[in-house]
Amino acid sequence: MVNTFRIFSSLFLTAFIFLVGNGLLNTLVSVRMTVEGFATTTIGVILSSHFTGLLIGSFVCQRLIRKVGHIRAFAVFAALTTSTILLYGMYIAPWFWCLLRFSNGITIFGLFVVIESWLNECTESDRRGRVFSIYMTLMYMGIGIGQQLLNVADVYGQGLFILAGIVFSLCLIPVSTTEGVHPRLPETQPTSFMSLFHKVPLGILGCLASGMTNSAFFAMTPVYCNSIDLSLHQLSWIMSITVFCGLAAQWIAGTLSDRFDRTLVLAVIATAMTVVSGIMFIVGEISFWQLVIEMGLFGALAFTVYPISVARTHDVCGGLEAVGVSANLLFAYSIGASVSPFLVSVVMTLLDSPAGLFVFWGLNSGALAVVILYLRKRDKVDVVPVEEQVLFVPMKSTSPVVMALDQRTDGEVN
Repeated sequence: MVNTFRIFSSLFLTAFIFLVGNGLLNTLVSVRMTVEGFATTTIGVILSSHFTGLLIGSFVCQRLIRKVGHIRAFAVFAALTTSTILLYGMYIAPWFWCLLRFSNGITIFGLFVVIESWLNECTESDRRGRVFSIYMTLMYMGIGIGQQLLNVADVYGQGLFILAGIVFSLCLIPVSTTEGVHPRLPETQPTSFMSLFHKVPLGILGCLASGMTNSAFFAMTPVYCNSIDLSLHQLSWIMSITVFCGLAAQWIAGTLSDRFDRTLVLAVIATAMTVVSGIMFIVGEISFWQLVIEMGLFGALAFTVYPISVARTHDVCGGLEAVGVSANLLFAYSIGASVSPFLVSVVMTLLDSPAGLFVFWGLNSGALAVVILYLRKRDKVDVVPVEEQVLFVPMKSTSPVVMALDQRTDGEVN
């Protein structure tokens, strides 16, 4: 493992720096809009535009990468991201920030594709599992640590935006000093979204629900925390601890999903999320540390839905066309992520309470649990014997290219 980390140190460092900056930026934008007095629904629309940009990026970024190469494309995406970050503090207006978030979504997706295809090209088959594991761990660590940078400067000024821009610009250094590798994007066989949905409805629905839950967390939790008068320091710890709990829970969920029917594991997790969300809504005002515990528990549950849904899909598909299948799963996730912040803002506005976030989480996870149990009862779900299930892999949604690193695709990617 140490040797693997040393070999890929430049790319791992690039990914880590990039994700620290991304973790800081996402929370900062939400907090800043709240303190600037933006309406909740306006915040929801602006934050949804970011995830819409990620979705659009999946269609446009690879064309640029194939045309100019990875190093130049990475420089373009990083420069555009840095530039737009610096523009946030220069002009504060909802329509302008909506354009900036949309642009960030596209360029950040491009950064993911470059890093992941680069790792794929440099990774030999016998090292895929270790590289994939380190990369996913660095993702969670980077996002979690990025939250703590909120405490470096005043949220009302431009200092934090400048800091985020500096972090994104720094991720150019390790990539620019990498020698001798000119990676190519992995070739994938297109897979019909609707045919995959008919074949593995729970995989698609699980990823859709995960996208709605996770994007609501990153986009609207800062709005909730600011509305109940938590300090920026307290908010940063709630965000970090939730993410770190999600990371720690990956291996626990993996062990359970490898030993039991994954549809039941998904149903149990969705039900538990519904219960935790309901408790947070009903209890109302609680101490900071009680909120930390509840959010940590929720994060441990929420961040496992996507990788279990991916594993469930590969169970049914038998690991065939894994990259193409995962592209459709990521598409479902992105659809949910794109609409979620706006829907949450509507619920919060209708209830006239920031706790509408918990109501949304409860409705979303509750609906997933009900659908899973209904489909199982109606025999609409293929039950895969435990001994025939594919290996669970901890993961987070990024780009379809990352699946080329997954050991479940060995021998498939050219």
